[in-house]
Amino acid sequence: MSYFQRHIFFCLNERESGKSSCAQSGAQAGFDHCKSRVRDLGLAEVGGVRVNKAGCLHRCAGGPVAVVYPDAVWYTYVDNSDIDEIVDKHLKNGQVVERLVLSDDVGL
Repeated sequence: MSYFQRHIFFCLNERESGKSSCAQSGAQAGFDHCKSRVRDLGLAEVGGVRVNKAGCLHRCAGGPVAVVYPDAVWYTYVDNSDIDEIVDKHLKNGQVVERLVLSDDVGL
């Protein structure tokens, strides 16, 4: 068994150029909510889920974004209910939340 079953990385990058970025789209609030929810559900233990901060993930046009590994599933989200759905379905039960999956053609 892996030390953590899944990792979710939240882009918290803010672009200095003034171009849109995840930080400007509420990424910190999404990260904070996810971390609390994972902890409250008892998933933050060894063998569970690790919620990580990340710098730029080069998917700015879809921001805010998060990626779940080892599944390599990229998500975009709008609010806490989207984060809750990702936690409850994917991080807890391994089911991809198709409606929030970021299209492969979205980049910088």
